[in-house]
Amino acid sequence: MIEGIGLKSNEMLAKGGITSREQLLKIGSVQAFLMVKAAGCNASLNFLWGLESVITGQHWREVAKHSRAALLLELEERSQPNR
Repeated sequence: MIEGIGLKSNEMLAKGGITSREQLLKIGSVQAFLMVKAAGCNASLNFLWGLESVITGQHWREVAKHSRAALLLELEERSQPNR
């Protein structure tokens, strides 16, 4: 179980194949978010903020306030098919 996020978030991460904090740190919040979505989970942007919070140690509200644009840009870039 990854500390700093709730049981349901941990369950969604496990469905996406992520079971440790070390995996999350290596993969990053955006890739983890995409893996969870690909596993069929209904993850919200608040889930993404929470993942980034675990990685950075910032409260998720601070992540949403200060890192929102960068995370959304990375999410958009990673979501587009390769051309």
